[in-house]
Amino acid sequence: METLDTKPWWQYGYVWLIIAGPLLVIIAGFITLYLAISRPDPVIDENYYQNGLNINKTLLEAKTTAELNSLQPAGLARNHAATGVVKQP
Repeated sequence: METLDTKPWWQYGYVWLIIAGPLLVIIAGFITLYLAISRPDPVIDENYYQNGLNINKTLLEAKTTAELNSLQPAGLARNHAATGVVKQP
């Protein structure tokens, strides 16, 4: 005759193994929620368009060759982004 195992459910290791996965996901979700609420993304500068125009004015106001050479990488990057063509050296 077989004897029945009458231990309570919490004394079985496999039960805790099954419960651990979803419990860890729930805890990680609350941690993520806390981080998302406590550290909001910075707001984009509302004057981004004006800042872009100011950069163009700076490029146009460059008077010496040294100033033009120092600003050349920014101009090339801007032109590359606008045209999508890569200049070969």
